[in-house]
Amino acid sequence: MAYWLFKSEPSTWSWDDQQTKGEEGEEWDGVRNYQARNFMRQMKLGDRGFFYHSQKEKSVVGMVEVCAESHPDSTTDDERWDCVDIKAVRSLTRPVSLAQIKSDPRLVDMALVKSSRLSVQPVTEAEWLIVCELGETDPN
Repeated sequence: MAYWLFKSEPSTWSWDDQQTKGEEGEEWDGVRNYQARNFMRQMKLGDRGFFYHSQKEKSVVGMVEVCAESHPDSTTDDERWDCVDIKAVRSLTRPVSLAQIKSDPRLVDMALVKSSRLSVQPVTEAEWLIVCELGETDPN
């Protein structure tokens, strides 16, 4: 299993919006960055990810699972752009802020710290476990 982080502006698509989609999940559409698209093309069913609120909140707030592998993005006719579908798994017991992540020396190499603008990014297993620990949330 691989781990990922999905960033969203809560005013556009929030954790609450994601949770209301239930088991069917929702396309993670509208991504127009080649590196982020390529990460989605690597994703497999069952991969886990963090749901991250950007803008003011800047916190990991939930855990998601890939429920449909890479397919054409329904928001465009441009064949270059793909997306995956994700479904909510659970909220973090305690949201983990970007400030907490940046201040933890174990997370100094995390993509969120180094490439904070990328909307879809990989998370290592060690980083996954640390963020879950900071969020007081079961990593499984």
